[in-house]
This record gives sequence, structure tokens and C-alpha cells, in this order.
Amino acid sequence: MIFYFSATGNSLYVAKRIAAEGEKLIYIPEALDKGEFHYDIEGEERLGIISPTYDWTMPSVVSEFLEKLELDYITKPYVYYVGTFGTTTGAAAAMANRYMKKKGCGFDALFDVKMPDTWTPIFDLSDEARVAKINLEADEQIGRLKVSIADKVAGKHMHITTPLVTGVVGKRIYDANTRRTKNLILEDGCIGCGLCARRCPVHAIEMQDNRPVWVKDRCAMCLGCLHRCPKFAIQYGRNTRKHGQYRHG
Repeated sequence: MIFYFSATGNSLYVAKRIAAEGEKLIYIPEALDKGEFHYDIEGEERLGIISPTYDWTMPSVVSEFLEKLELDYITKPYVYYVGTFGTTTGAAAAMANRYMKKKGCGFDALFDVKMPDTWTPIFDLSDEARVAKINLEADEQIGRLKVSIADKVAGKHMHITTPLVTGVVGKRIYDANTRRTKNLILEDGCIGCGLCARRCPVHAIEMQDNRPVWVKDRCAMCLGCLHRCPKFAIQYGRNTRKHGQYRHG
């Protein structure tokens, strides 16, 4: 069983690649919407959490889900975390492990995969060749990761992490500033297709008079709306337009 969150496709791609045949993939925002927090882990079933990294910590939807997650099992399953990242996974894995340990189901293994960093207020994804190279290298790493998980390899296998305190500080910054929807800008190019509203994982967008309106003060700030907009009419600050859009695959 794999729980995942993905806004632009990076973490979803990892989840699909490493999943065993017939293994269940559960999209975290959908589980939150349905109030599905109780899961039975049977036999030799393994349990994975796959998530992007925001401000050295987890996206709000992932932390909310892990806080509410309830697990039933007879024998503790092999439990692992995979963080996708552009520069560092920060303390996201440590933050996630705090939730899991409270449930008596701490991680046996921690992994990460370097992929294009979709936080385009800072990072430039306009060079398609460079982005393709990062994804090619990620493919090779995911192949090795799939074998490690199948073999139930234990331990920490992460490239760049930061102390737990950075995750605590990062979460405060993320909640207080980064997640504010007032940071998002709607440009005149919007055609009112409604894709952003339909795909928002926290339902922060509603269509009003054929225009998207952010109806919540805060969202997950996954930038899925920005990257998926067919007219690139949603921006965050001054740099996102020149830094381009990105969707895996």
C-alpha cells in the first residue's frame, strides 16, 4: 500500500514506478476528502509514504493525513518514506516519522529522489534539456530504489537532509507565509476552463463568473494550478513566468 501526494506528477511517477503488481495507490487528498483514515495492513504487505518537500517539511495535506492515519496490523509491516526534492528533503522525513512513531509504526527505511524543483518562484525550469537530464537521472535512481524496497532494505538512504528543527521552522514559514493564497496572481490570459478549481487538492479555488477565485486564505501551495494552467495565467510573484511550467510526463 502506497500513500502519495503529487501536484505536478513527480511523486505520482515514483509511486507508480516502485509499486508492486497489484499494489494499491492511495491519493492522500482524496482520502482526506472521503474521511478514509483507517487501514488494515495484511500479511507481508508493505507500507509506503511518497511526498514532495515544501519548505524543508511536508505539504500540509500530507501532515494532516498522517496525523489522522489509523493502522491495524498483526505483524508490523515494512514501512518506508520516499521524499522527492529539488535541493534538499530538509527535515520532511523526520517530521513524517514523528507521526508514524506515535502510531507504533515508525519508518524502517528513508529514501529520496532528486527531481525538477517545481517551486518556480525561485527555481528556473525553462531549460527543457536540463529538466530532461534531471528526470533521466531520477529514472535511474528510481530503478535502484524499486529493488531496495522490494528487498525491504532498512536504514537512511537520503542525499541531503537537515536537522529536525529546520522542519519545525520551515513548517512555521510555510503555514504563515508561503501558503497564503493572496500570493497567487491571476492574469488576463485566463480562459475560464476551470481546470485549476477541479484539480486543487484542498478545494481552495471556486469558479465565479467564469474566473477562478481563491476562497480560502491558505492552500497547500503545491502550485499545481500554476503549472497545469493551459494559458499559464496563474503566477506567484515576479519570477514564475520566466521560470516556466512543469508537469512530469
